[in-house]
Amino acid sequence: MFYYHVWVRSRRYHGSEPLTYSFDKRLSIGSIVRVELQNTTVLGFVSKVTTKPKFKTKPITEALDLPSLPPNLIKLAEWLLAYYPAPLGTIAQQLLPENLSNVEVPSETFSAINVKGLPKLNKQQEQAVDSMRTKNNYLLHGVTGSGKTRVYVELAYQVIEHGKSVIILTPEIGLTTPLASSFREVFGNRVVVFHSKQTPAQRRKAWLKCLYSAEPLVVIGPRSSLFLPLEKLGLIVLDEAHDSSYKQEQAPQYLSTRVAAKLASLNSSILVLGSATPLVADYYLSKEKKRPIIELNELAKGPKALDNKIIVVDRKDHSEFAGSRNLSQTLIKEINEALSKDEQVLLFLNRRGTARVIMCDNCGWQALCPHCDLPLTYHGDSHLMRCHSCNYHQSTPSNCPVCNNTDVVFKSSGTKAIVEEIQQLFPKRSIVRFDTDNKSSEKFEHKYDDMLSGQVDIIVGTQMITKGLDLPKLGLVGVLLADTSLYLPDFSSEERTFQLLSQVIGRINRGHRSGNAVIQTYQPDQKVIKYALNSNYKDFYKYEIEGRRKFLFPPFCYLLKVTFRRSTPRSAETSAFNLKEELRGKYKVRIEGPSPAFHERFQDKYQWQLVIKSSSRDELLKVIAALPANLTYDIDPLDLL
Repeated sequence: MFYYHVWVRSRRYHGSEPLTYSFDKRLSIGSIVRVELQNTTVLGFVSKVTTKPKFKTKPITEALDLPSLPPNLIKLAEWLLAYYPAPLGTIAQQLLPENLSNVEVPSETFSAINVKGLPKLNKQQEQAVDSMRTKNNYLLHGVTGSGKTRVYVELAYQVIEHGKSVIILTPEIGLTTPLASSFREVFGNRVVVFHSKQTPAQRRKAWLKCLYSAEPLVVIGPRSSLFLPLEKLGLIVLDEAHDSSYKQEQAPQYLSTRVAAKLASLNSSILVLGSATPLVADYYLSKEKKRPIIELNELAKGPKALDNKIIVVDRKDHSEFAGSRNLSQTLIKEINEALSKDEQVLLFLNRRGTARVIMCDNCGWQALCPHCDLPLTYHGDSHLMRCHSCNYHQSTPSNCPVCNNTDVVFKSSGTKAIVEEIQQLFPKRSIVRFDTDNKSSEKFEHKYDDMLSGQVDIIVGTQMITKGLDLPKLGLVGVLLADTSLYLPDFSSEERTFQLLSQVIGRINRGHRSGNAVIQTYQPDQKVIKYALNSNYKDFYKYEIEGRRKFLFPPFCYLLKVTFRRSTPRSAETSAFNLKEELRGKYKVRIEGPSPAFHERFQDKYQWQLVIKSSSRDELLKVIAALPANLTYDIDPLDLL
């Protein structure tokens, strides 16, 4: 009889150690098995051969006739368990599909790689590729339209020629379709698409193709693709690496950039973080650790300079909004002109910033926390302005302290309201809307071909339309309120504003044709907005990194957010204060708060939170180990909302 440590794939198992099972045959590390767990049969994998324990063990129900999981994937799971603490059964779910019954062994003949149709690399692209031939972590800082995808394809070709596989990550499932099309033109059926919107059968087929294949593959998908069973991995790319979608919100709450870096290290792979607007933390760490920062600042298509025009409309100019609360006269005029030239229009609304903020509708003054320099949020029930980081609060002024205006509370409109208004103004035009409320048939990936061909006249959407969208017929971009995300009470709000503005303006600056952008804002002279409008990342970075240093936010510390959900605000607040007192002095940490969470009430529960900072991530892991079970936490959060 043989004994094995097994990682069970089940959320019902909350332990942090593998379970021990017996089997009458010798199994290799990584063998995929079925075992009994709480009177249910679940999948699992063997992580270690062990000796006979003192306690009675259950037998392994079945050892599946499948190849073993790659050793480096198991090492990644063990690292993840320590680095992003979560139940072992939950982490095992990242590695194994939901079901492996009726397995069909994939038999496939791979088509020849075809690089003949690829556009020739320009000088900058060629230099970038030459710079990324050896194992390292690279930051590819390429402006929108600089041809980062062409660089990824070239790197993938070189890696596959050496017999190793490639993972190309995208922040949104909707972006897998156009990206996969680009790669299939070169790599044919070596391309594997993997994401959560596929059916279980499709996901299982993709997973098995990776497990069985002796040939190198190109995997394209969101963050979950990092855990596919690829034996030889030579390249990992995170496209749009700045995007918040790379942070997993459910346990294990990992950050894809860190998981990808560990996976690349285990496989001696090349890691590329590609973005027009890199996270300031990534940029800072690349500089500090002397990792290569490779720049692409020339357009890949068309002439080097196009007659693109950016028009800024001050939302405080009431004459511009006499006929509409959302669309200025200037924007309506530009829409008419673009449509008359048979060009497409893209209207962007950052709906995430729907907090009730304290600002002046007349002069643009905004209430900020004197301790954190973060926007204060208005709470109507108590008529207080409150900081959601340190809990500073004060009564809401009845008039603006700068210009004495009495209308100081602003609310933004949603995308549906914008579409209704556009339909009234342009009833004969084809309009599509993209946001989280879309039905399955309305999803981005189902409408992409219509947008590409020009069958859609006006596109209205939130963040998803700012990412990687290349529309040859696009002639106008309209940003309905550029400063919305500035009002979010969070340390990342200015960075998000810069990224979103830069990305959405970049939809017209791609070398296809000249185009205009109309930017509506209450704060036309705000530094971050000016940096974005001028595509000035370097000065934005200097400005932002100094703010992070001054107020002690990443990359100058590690963060842990602890959330208390209780039936009353008082009990949530009391629980948070009690834990703060319990932790005080025991660890090398700085504890801020408690304060109400940004979403103070959620699913009939009230939420309060502590923000814990430390220069040592290990100290935060010690805090996590000491936390009671009746609260939630997030280590390495990208924001504190």
